[in-house]
Amino acid sequence: MLLEMMSLSETLVEWLTTHMNGLPRELIIFVISLLPILELRGGLLAASILGVPIVPALCICIIGNILPIPFILLFIEKILKWMKTTKHLHGIADWLEKRATGPKAEQIRKVEFMGTLLFVGIPLPGTGAWTGALIVSLLHVDRKKASLAIFLGVLLAAAIMCVITYLIPWIVRQF
Repeated sequence: MLLEMMSLSETLVEWLTTHMNGLPRELIIFVISLLPILELRGGLLAASILGVPIVPALCICIIGNILPIPFILLFIEKILKWMKTTKHLHGIADWLEKRATGPKAEQIRKVEFMGTLLFVGIPLPGTGAWTGALIVSLLHVDRKKASLAIFLGVLLAAAIMCVITYLIPWIVRQF
């Protein structure tokens, strides 16, 4: 999973730096952190690849990952309902709902706060703030509780990814 994400981040970083006429590194990692699937994890990998120092990288990636979450929590049900009325987006809406209400969702429902926090925070395939927000929205979890759990989950993901992307490579370089 980590190698796939690193490869995807490297490809995206290369594309953005080549096609965006010298975008600042910080903007690149911000955009990557906004995107579903890559999110903060991809942003921190990209920051490491681009040589962005850890403190600014953390701030930028956390903000980028958190920014879309209130909109997902507030509007995703309306968006999915609208998507179901369209010819071309109906299948995507069904897929998103099935994914959000699948086996992982039941685990979150059982232990709402801690389940959401761990789901968002532990970097595994199919987890993250976007998916966590989608699940808690469709399960009708209290938005305030869900927002705090997602934010703390993003902080946990940031800590784990900082170890993976900055600390471990630094330790390896020392030997």
